Amino acid sequence: MRHSKTLKAEVNIFMDTELEERIKSSLVDGRLPCAVAFKIARELKVSPREVGEAANKLPVKICHCQLGCFR
Repeated sequence: MRHSKTLKAEVNIFMDTELEERIKSSLVDGRLPCAVAFKIARELKVSPREVGEAANKLPVKICHCQLGCFR
C-alpha cells in the first residue's frame, strides 16, 4: 500500500506534466493566449494562477490578456 503523501506527489507530477503539455500544444506564435489559459485551467480543474506559473516556468509569455496585464 502506497503512502498517501507519495501518491499525492505522483499525482502532482502527472498534473504538472499534463499542464505543461497542454500549454505547449496551445501556443500561438510561441505565446499562450489568455483566454486559452483560462480554458486549460477549467478543463484541468486547476486555478488560472497555476497555469500562469507553469507558463512562467516553461518560459511562455501570455498574450491577449483579458485584463490588459500582459502585452
